[in-house]
Amino acid sequence: MNLGNMAKLMGAWNTFQKNHPKFPAFCKAVAKKGLREDSVIEVIVTTPDGERIETSIKVQESDIELIKGFGGMM
Repeated sequence: MNLGNMAKLMGAWNTFQKNHPKFPAFCKAVAKKGLREDSVIEVIVTTPDGERIETSIKVQESDIELIKGFGGMM
């Protein structure tokens, strides 16, 4: 990733944190507790017209390594 793209990403992350201040705190709480293999992550998106789209994943060791890699970028 070049420096220009990295700067854009960091700017977007800073804006995201300002717009959604509870989410970084949530991420910190999960990190403090320790995301472990066999944990379940659930995601629900509700569209403006009320449609719900949901999924869940059971965390694998490779997922944890990926997430740790992202953490090093932020």
